[in-house]
Amino acid sequence: MDNEQGLPSWEDASYGTMKRAALWLVTVIGVGKVFTKEQLRDAFPGVSQVDRRMRDLRDYGWKIDTNREDPTLEPYEQRFVVRGVDVWVPGKAVKVDADTLSTKRRREIMAKDGHFCRSCGIAQGETYAGSFETAQLDIARREVIQPDGSASVQLVTECNRCRVGGRTLTADLGEVLTGIRGLGRLEKRILAGWVADDHREFNAIEQLWADYRSLPEESRAEVRAVLDPGS
Repeated sequence: MDNEQGLPSWEDASYGTMKRAALWLVTVIGVGKVFTKEQLRDAFPGVSQVDRRMRDLRDYGWKIDTNREDPTLEPYEQRFVVRGVDVWVPGKAVKVDADTLSTKRRREIMAKDGHFCRSCGIAQGETYAGSFETAQLDIARREVIQPDGSASVQLVTECNRCRVGGRTLTADLGEVLTGIRGLGRLEKRILAGWVADDHREFNAIEQLWADYRSLPEESRAEVRAVLDPGS
């Protein structure tokens, strides 16, 4: 029996635990809302490993944060952040996972991304500054906030260092488009040139600013001391 949203009932056991958990998130919890482990287990009494089945949804583009991703959450809380693939629909349960990509599709994504990491800009085989480690590129998933406020998970090229520890970035397309509309004609022309080239050279002071921002506080304090006219 379908509910008032036109979706199957999350209580229909014929769908399996993962699909029922997805429907429970959509129809009972809601995107952006917090729920507890106790709520989840109460909703699925006697169902073993329901926590793991819910985590499996992440392979299908669903984003469910714990206090590791969102420090504002308590250890027993989770937040339903992004609704992914409608896994309960026949034929829709296809993993949004870089590991399932064909070699051809992987190459297409990397080619469109210019064969460099979209997080830090390093290219395949380049050496990271201050180290002997070379970059290896792969395909990662990134959450993108759309202009209407909805979220989707899209694939992007990222290097091995930026992927360490499961680092996640959220891109806000709506914010970018709003910012562009607020630019003057000359600023838009300059930006259009950077976009067309998909490249921009930073001058020395801009690069130093970027490097400064990446430093730990102890090191930033040393930089401020050097820049202090009274030092």
